[in-house]
Amino acid sequence: MVRIIWIILLFPVVTWAQQGPYSPQFDLPGSNAIHKDSNIIRFWAIDCEVIRGYKRIDKPDSGLVSSGVALNAIGKSDAPSVVSLGDGGEAVVRFMGGIYDGDGPDFAVFENGFGMGEFAFLELAFVEASSDGIHFFRFPALSSQDTTTQLDAFTYTDASWYHNLAGKYTVGYGVPFDLTDLPDTSLLDKTNITHIKL
Repeated sequence: MVRIIWIILLFPVVTWAQQGPYSPQFDLPGSNAIHKDSNIIRFWAIDCEVIRGYKRIDKPDSGLVSSGVALNAIGKSDAPSVVSLGDGGEAVVRFMGGIYDGDGPDFAVFENGFGMGEFAFLELAFVEASSDGIHFFRFPALSSQDTTTQLDAFTYTDASWYHNLAGKYTVGYGVPFDLTDLPDTSLLDKTNITHIKL
């Protein structure tokens, strides 16, 4: 009898500890992931500038990443066509028409994580917006995961632990962002966002 009670009590604790408070991976109930073929997508980035980051920022001797070219980051999301930013790298994409703050999410960022179900390899990045290409404002990102320790390469994590971070969904699925989350300032015209920085 004691063994049965122990098993029943252990299961809910393990399940609860693995689930975070935010939207889960694209293939799980309650996900807000946007598929690359969704009809809500109106246009894609037309230009990209890349500054390469380290293979591991905590080990600068590892060198800079070099995979892919900036051209791979424009146009429709395409799994084989990627560009690596590395740790601390940046990509700034530009749009022909401005993105504006409407009802609900205003744009989505697609990355190339892999895996299915609760845990997957995710390539997380902060996201910033600009209406002049000079002044950028960062979306407030939240994490239920320890952010003080560098994760090893190809560590699998749970998308439901993260909010407002690009790359929390696997390839083909974008993370939606709502310009309402950004501060109101005279340096940011939320009716005409022209640049997004990762």
